[in-house]
Amino acid sequence: MKIALILLLVILPTVCAAETRLLTLDQAIAIAMDKNRDIEKAREYAQYVQGKYVEERAAALPQLQLNGTVLLSKDETQITSGAAAQQQFGRTVDLTVSQPLYTWGKLNAAIRAAEVGLKTADEQLRLYRQAAYRDVVAAYLDVQLARELSRLAVENRSQKQRHLDEATRKFTAGVATDYDVLAAEVAAQNTQPEVIRSENSIRMAREQLRFLLASGVQDVDVVGTLETPAVARPLPASYDEAVKIASERRPELKDLRLRIGIYNELVTIAGTDNKPRLDMKGGVGWHWASADNPGPAWDVNGAAWNVGVYLSFPFFDGFRTSGRVTQARSDLRTKQIEETKLLDSISLEVRQAEFSYLEATEILKALSGTVKQAERLVQMAEKGYEFGVKIRLEVDDAQVNLLQARSNMARAERDIRVALVNYLWSMGVAGE
Repeated sequence: MKIALILLLVILPTVCAAETRLLTLDQAIAIAMDKNRDIEKAREYAQYVQGKYVEERAAALPQLQLNGTVLLSKDETQITSGAAAQQQFGRTVDLTVSQPLYTWGKLNAAIRAAEVGLKTADEQLRLYRQAAYRDVVAAYLDVQLARELSRLAVENRSQKQRHLDEATRKFTAGVATDYDVLAAEVAAQNTQPEVIRSENSIRMAREQLRFLLASGVQDVDVVGTLETPAVARPLPASYDEAVKIASERRPELKDLRLRIGIYNELVTIAGTDNKPRLDMKGGVGWHWASADNPGPAWDVNGAAWNVGVYLSFPFFDGFRTSGRVTQARSDLRTKQIEETKLLDSISLEVRQAEFSYLEATEILKALSGTVKQAERLVQMAEKGYEFGVKIRLEVDDAQVNLLQARSNMARAERDIRVALVNYLWSMGVAGE
């Protein structure tokens, strides 16, 4: 009894964990927004830049330090003259403080750069959220498409099996030849590889979706099927409008512009290394000192403090600062070139997304009514074959046309939805 109970406790969680979770598209997107690995990485980046801001801000605040010293010294330089060695013992405890007073703008530039860095975290999060939205929608539709193509493959296999059964029946009745039976058998067997491939496509599409949702060992599946829209919707914006919106909303572009602001501040920081700066430094503490001299020994202690303003001016550093400024300006210019290149790339992505959507729309229009016509053609061919006025080749051609029309329609339904999501993503507004 105990063994059975232990086995139940071990096996039951495994069975529950392996249970497939059915998801709607909205549920899949919600899970991705919470658990997608790239989004989690973006959240961690936000923690990093927050720490960087605190680090840079610390340089402008007073720096406090507690120091303690215990010192024992002995001077034997007087031994040769007949005097005894002098031995001293000292202890100190000091609290020191330092505060920058003027740094030629270096500290302010560093703090401003860190503040801009905080904003880049928001854009990084938007970037990964939009990419996750796009990828999850595409993966979700891929599962639905794979399931539809699998259904068509199974249906085609069943139809070929019916033809084989019919040919066998006619052969038994003496109205068909063994060639007819063999041809029908080969046609039925040739449908099996496509059924296997389509079933594997479903598994692969579901695994891709599970990866994007970071669902661990739990299998996921989708609900619903692809449905043909009554009328293809127009794009939410024209190409020129979409490019304009993208130039303002694309998170990677906004992130790059923020980083250009950071590099501007780095140029300022690099240029301050050979400029004057003022620092206030001070300390307060208690000192103890004692000595064991040839004469009377002494032991004293008392408070000690100091405060001062220090000027440093490294007016010549071998042109090191000049070299750093040149590097910083080059980095800034590189980022500005990257911005121009990214704008060109975004324009291309918008155009490609537009063309993909128009292509899917045209295919959908071209296929409108084709499936019904292909179905009617198959019915006519099968009926004609039954009455002996059609040959098997004509029936097979009609069935191939029907399968192709249904497959093309399913792909067009998937492609038009994915193209629309890609267009929204190229504009920088996917999922928003």
